[in-house]
Amino acid sequence: MDTIARVRRAFHVQGWSVKKIVRELHVSRNTVRKILRSDETDFSYERERQPLPRIGAWKAEIERFLTANEGKPSRERLTLIRIYEEVRALGYDGSYDAIRRYAKTWAKNRGAVTAEAYVPLYYAPGEAYQFDWSHEIILVNGVTTTVKVAHVRLCHSRMMFARAYA
Repeated sequence: MDTIARVRRAFHVQGWSVKKIVRELHVSRNTVRKILRSDETDFSYERERQPLPRIGAWKAEIERFLTANEGKPSRERLTLIRIYEEVRALGYDGSYDAIRRYAKTWAKNRGAVTAEAYVPLYYAPGEAYQFDWSHEIILVNGVTTTVKVAHVRLCHSRMMFARAYA
């Protein structure tokens, strides 16, 4: 948006030519023409669908590696570069970037499936609570004293109760 304003200001207010704008602002000639011909304040392009022509035949293998990775502890998981090398050893001749993009969309779709399974917690009154101890330093009659404090939070109402012990 800032570039659009600078290009229009240079052309209409300062009277610069398209060639000078291209040189000074480091913008392509086609972009300058596009800005000057339209009244848009923001240009954006988002690809609707990413074509994956070389991955097509290898999707099952990549998904097998990704699914196997999910069940492993984080230290034992394969990195995407390692998955790329494994699939490459099987005969895949595409790029690493294609596998990285596919794994990203796979993980996003996988996360959306698990996010739909949210079950809110419900506790009946008096059914459950959280308990913890802490040591606090307080001032009693001008004397600094350390006390133990018991903290109880009721899960139903989220009410807090604290009791200090000398």
